[in-house]
Amino acid sequence: MAVIDEADRKILRELAQKQLEYANSLQNAEILKKWKAQADGKRESPTVRLLFSNFPHEVITPRMRCRGEKARELESTLLATLVGRELFDDDTPISPTFNIRWDTFVSPFGIAPKITRASGKNAQGYHLDPVIEDLETEIDKLKGGSFGVDRQKTQEKINLAQEAFGDILPVRMVMDSLTGPMTSPIVYLMGMENYYVSMYDCPDKIHEAMDMACTVYEKFYDFLEQENLLLPTNGISPVCQESFAFTHELPSEKVTHTTECWGFLESQETTAVAPSTFGEFVFPYQDRLARRFGLLSYGCCERVDAIWPDYLSKWKNLRKLSVSPFNNEAQVGEYLRGSQVVYYSKPRAEYVTNRGPLDEEAIRKYFKGVAQAASGCLLEVAQREVGTIYGDFGRGRRYVQLAKETIKKYWKP
Repeated sequence: MAVIDEADRKILRELAQKQLEYANSLQNAEILKKWKAQADGKRESPTVRLLFSNFPHEVITPRMRCRGEKARELESTLLATLVGRELFDDDTPISPTFNIRWDTFVSPFGIAPKITRASGKNAQGYHLDPVIEDLETEIDKLKGGSFGVDRQKTQEKINLAQEAFGDILPVRMVMDSLTGPMTSPIVYLMGMENYYVSMYDCPDKIHEAMDMACTVYEKFYDFLEQENLLLPTNGISPVCQESFAFTHELPSEKVTHTTECWGFLESQETTAVAPSTFGEFVFPYQDRLARRFGLLSYGCCERVDAIWPDYLSKWKNLRKLSVSPFNNEAQVGEYLRGSQVVYYSKPRAEYVTNRGPLDEEAIRKYFKGVAQAASGCLLEVAQREVGTIYGDFGRGRRYVQLAKETIKKYWKP
């Protein structure tokens, strides 16, 4: 096992103590009340967060002090847990435990994509070079999807954290929501245009590819059950798209079947096709997976308003719906008003990323629209897709404050 020196261990223990104090604070108790009330279907107080997954180089990396590689991995996780509270004063709940996941993997196809990453410091762009040109003749290249778990690596992570600060911050195993992305892996292999054209030229092969991916995920879920790898997805456990698993509908203790867990599905790649095309090529396979979940969170940046009436509304276990700015947000509000489905708002990012001082009047006007669209809905606001706050923590904090104040004023239960 990797050894953490005393200097790094001291830093980690200070951060662990800080997390525990935040977790046990009155402020955290109030934030937890918001999340639990929403999980109980109570329209009391929307949660608002600013997420930093696209700019950790501004909020995590500059604040790291550990020198050892393994210590820095732990430090990064501890710092990330505290960002929402410490830097932005948002509604991120803080766990009284250090959470570790099983080191599992699943690949729906047996071939890897060819990705060229953008060069330059903190660059995030990439280009896909198709490895499949003609799905009609190359369908067999997709065969060989795989999955598994690295128990030894997981145990090493547990031991490392336990030895470093487990006497301060208990180490807990958690599980993310189950996932089953199918359209994104296909597009990564053949490109968007080729994928769309293939729906017309060789629809049977698109169906074959989707069935192939879907079957791999179904076998992966069986594997998780058989190997006793399932864990409760409840409380401060992660749900894909950087949300949380608060619910009273699923077990908080031992689980043995995937139908006792949260799941997550999306299909950004088909946002430009007709709803009927989504219904033909995507929904039947997503429906197979949705039936394996206890509760479902759906969507990333795609339009969900167009596919709600004939498709998404059919899932009785749907509890969280992503609402990006590409949607008719008021229409989605009409669909979800009074229901048990959380309106998971992902606001436009330019109001915080535009250069220059924050345009506070524009921000208030925008969030007034969000609040009015989602009135009568269970509302969770997560500002994602932020590429930078220019290293200005005060900018992020003020943005969150403006969003909170405006939503409190205009959102109606």
